[in-house]
Amino acid sequence: MAEASYPTELLYHPEHDWVRIDGDVATFGITWYAQDALGEVVFFDPPEVGTVVKKDEPYAEVESVKAVSDVISPLSGEIVEVNAGLGETPEAINNDPYGDGWLVKVKLSEQSEQDVLLDQPTYVSSLD
Repeated sequence: MAEASYPTELLYHPEHDWVRIDGDVATFGITWYAQDALGEVVFFDPPEVGTVVKKDEPYAEVESVKAVSDVISPLSGEIVEVNAGLGETPEAINNDPYGDGWLVKVKLSEQSEQDVLLDQPTYVSSLD
């Protein structure tokens, strides 16, 4: 499992999701905290490309040896890519949550929504 980390270049949702924004496309994933709480991830049930997601609503499920958990969308938009590698190696979510363990890429529909996401220091202080 990966060491606890929260990259400073990312934005964070209070439900333990992270966002990496590149122009009008954002990569979503779950934070180290979320994958640690879940335990060993054994399955990722992604949405289909073309699915429209809404901020603060579930868009996928992650199954671990402990539980099945909804993944909450930190921003609104349309899924343009799904991390197909997670079908074969869902444990990448545990081993590299900010790299190979990314979940989906989304073409953003509401750029202003990112203004309410948390920066790294604010997110980390919320974990205490």
